Amino acid sequence: MDPLSQAVTGSLLAQWVARREELRIAAVVGALAGMAPDLDVFIRSSEDPLLQVEFHRHFTHALAFIPIGALLCALIGYPFFRRWIGFGRLYLFCFLGFLQGGLLDACTSYGTRLLWPFVEMRVAWSNIAIIDPLYTIPALVFVILAASRRRRLLAGIGCGWIMFYLLLGVLQRERAEAAGRELADSRQLKSIRIEAKPSIFNNFLFRVVTETEDRLFVDAIRVGWFSPPIIYPGDSVPHPSDAALFAGVPEGSRLRKDIERFAFFADDWVYFVNDNPAVLGDFRYALLPNSAETLWTLQIDRANPERHGQFETRRALSDSVWIRFGRMLQGKDLPSEQNSK
Repeated sequence: MDPLSQAVTGSLLAQWVARREELRIAAVVGALAGMAPDLDVFIRSSEDPLLQVEFHRHFTHALAFIPIGALLCALIGYPFFRRWIGFGRLYLFCFLGFLQGGLLDACTSYGTRLLWPFVEMRVAWSNIAIIDPLYTIPALVFVILAASRRRRLLAGIGCGWIMFYLLLGVLQRERAEAAGRELADSRQLKSIRIEAKPSIFNNFLFRVVTETEDRLFVDAIRVGWFSPPIIYPGDSVPHPSDAALFAGVPEGSRLRKDIERFAFFADDWVYFVNDNPAVLGDFRYALLPNSAETLWTLQIDRANPERHGQFETRRALSDSVWIRFGRMLQGKDLPSEQNSK
């Protein structure tokens, strides 16, 4: 999630176990340790564009790395905090702050190497958006109240809010996926997998992606907290076979490894953007939740297999896209073929 969400979550967890006189120190230490796992964004290479993508949410977010990461944070922070707190308590606050980093990021749909080095898969529970003010703002309020009033109970209530909201996200995701399965059945699709991923800023408008043997489908499904699902039919694209994906790219070449890395990063939700075999897209994300206009692409030069693929980000949002997104959030502009249940 965004750094502020990581900071306030780390603060609340540290405050929850702090003594009255430690609440303010715990808030600061927990916040700093909570953001520390994301220092992996500085792992990058000008020669290998995919290195940053590969190592973001990698070992620094793994459960096995938590004791080590917390120890590093405590060792760095001790010279600054030793006047007010002993090393053991400082380590505890760092541990709780660092602990939530990987777990909270695993709640998003990006994918986190939570079980590294034992399991290489990317864990993505998809029960909260990357940025969600309804999660972060109340949590921040409880951090401030607990620190200013020196009341641990307020931090406990804040932790309760966090757990409630994350569990609500699980329920919302399940509702969206159930609606997606019904939609696939109505289209007589033989789906291989269906996944719902929350759109930004909320937990009720989902991007639902469906994989069949040869195509990928996407629809936006709004599952209001107290209202039936609203479906905004979206795009579909061919899902390339391995033969098409690696056509003209020799085994063991640098480009082939990059295609494999990008496909692993995207959990195999890959397609050729605009049917162009030189541009591979990540189907999980788009500018609109029912659009195939991807956010991330890998530019492929098949004539030069020893040259790295070029990773590109597309985040230019027009006013019309924001307007359409906003109306979907409100449940407006229903298409004529709308399915509502």
